[in-house]
Amino acid sequence: MKTSFWLAGAAALLFSSTAFAGDTIKIGFVSTFSGPTAVIGNDMRNSFELALDHLGRKMNGKPVEVIYEDDQQKPDVGKQKTEKLVQSDKVDFIVGYIWSNVLLASLKTAVDSQTFLISANAGPSQLAGELCSPYVFSTSWQNDQTPAAMGLYMNQKGVKSVFLIGPNYAAGKDMLAGLKSTFKGQIVGEEYTVWPSQLDFSAELSKARASGAESIFVFYPGAAGVQFLNQYVQAGLKEKMPLYTAFTVDELSLPLQKDNAIGVPGAQEWVNDLPNEQNKTFVADYRKKYTGLRPTYYGAQAYDAAQLINSAVVAVKGDTSKKDAMKAEMEKANFKSLRGAFKFGNNHIPIQSFYLQDVVKDADGQLSLKTVATIVENDQDRFHDKCPMK
Repeated sequence: MKTSFWLAGAAALLFSSTAFAGDTIKIGFVSTFSGPTAVIGNDMRNSFELALDHLGRKMNGKPVEVIYEDDQQKPDVGKQKTEKLVQSDKVDFIVGYIWSNVLLASLKTAVDSQTFLISANAGPSQLAGELCSPYVFSTSWQNDQTPAAMGLYMNQKGVKSVFLIGPNYAAGKDMLAGLKSTFKGQIVGEEYTVWPSQLDFSAELSKARASGAESIFVFYPGAAGVQFLNQYVQAGLKEKMPLYTAFTVDELSLPLQKDNAIGVPGAQEWVNDLPNEQNKTFVADYRKKYTGLRPTYYGAQAYDAAQLINSAVVAVKGDTSKKDAMKAEMEKANFKSLRGAFKFGNNHIPIQSFYLQDVVKDADGQLSLKTVATIVENDQDRFHDKCPMK
């Protein structure tokens, strides 16, 4: 059935009738704009808007209309909002999606309607494998890739054992699996917590302490990451069990984590100090436009999503009915990405480098993230061979 899901989309791509290309480029943007994780959605929106500013608010001369929808971090709501954008608003593209479970719930709606969907964050393994689609691209990563890079770094550090902790949902399972795919030491234990409601990790930290593991690895984005790190330090574990992370320390959480985040390494495909000119302009203009805020990888991925869409629209001279031509252009990744050059795999997931990031104090005494080293170059996700597209 999963193969049929893809084949139906491919057949529709080949045999669909030509749609009318409107006078505007309509983009639906699904993310979380309410609740504790709204800061992530707001950063994605900020960066997407900045990308449109840099494009003159037009693509191939056509005005761009963006319809922002709040998924409330709920799969059923995200699916409903995706259906609205496709069926009522008749958008040309859909962008966004922080959460893997929300994206998976929304995926079929986009594919069945032949609407291009660009994930600017969520990267469930199914999307890279059996549920890959000609209509779906990512400007982020497959979930396993970032923790897999951290596993490689831990091997380089000579870490012999680790205790794993993460949230019990699609991305949490992918993240811990990603770490296990590369880490050569002993996995002493692993715990999954209730997501997104659980913010007390005392029981899990006690189990980690009692396990005898040398270190801890966690994946907790947003408010959960702030709470976990604070409780980890309060439990007195920072001096006893080094912490390794994916997506737990970022520019949104740093102001709340403060010095607790110093000395806690992370891995990422984008860090604010990457030296390419496009990225330098992005960071400077973001900080100028949104005073007091720093961009994050969430935002950088959303910015790249706008540039990817623009490349497709320009290639077809604004005629968004030419979906096969837009697909072919997007597959080239022919735009200036904030992470530097990358290419798409057969499953439309980036093949890209991952960097070690550390927390430092800048010239103003403010905490920020710094690129320390390149962990792995041109990394391809491990599910691409399960994708029917070749």
